Amino acid sequence: MFNIVLVEPMIPQNTGTIGRLCVNLGATLHLIKPLGFDIDDKAVKRAGLDYWKHLDLVVWESFDAYLEKHPIVTNSYMSTTKTDNLYFNATFKKGDHILFGSESKGLDEKVLLAHPEQCITIPMGPQGRSLNLGVSVGVVLYDALRQNYDGFEKITIKNTQEK
Repeated sequence: MFNIVLVEPMIPQNTGTIGRLCVNLGATLHLIKPLGFDIDDKAVKRAGLDYWKHLDLVVWESFDAYLEKHPIVTNSYMSTTKTDNLYFNATFKKGDHILFGSESKGLDEKVLLAHPEQCITIPMGPQGRSLNLGVSVGVVLYDALRQNYDGFEKITIKNTQEK
């Protein structure tokens, strides 16, 4: 349905949680190296629970390799605190790529400045600096689903403990 792109994620629990979100919504998760953890890290698997094995996962060696195959165009959105363009003003379509930067650095400012019309943000109060990465992905991804709910098929995951 959608493509969630994590650029250099650092915290395995966030990535596991986001993987679980992706499975529940039929989204592909793209991870762009370097990662701040080993993809087989127990914390990733613990946060992703038994969903991880159902995840449509693509791992990229670098941001440049990802951009070569998926340039920032009208079907791409970049989540950042460095814009006033609110995410709920975006028109999401099935197949869109929604990019999120690492927990410590965000997305490369040069890329953001080169594509300001593709930048989106989640509004926060005056004391807020940023949100947890998993929360941010959930907020934006579920709004994208809301906009494209017509035709959404509930995904059924077989209970692996059933006989």
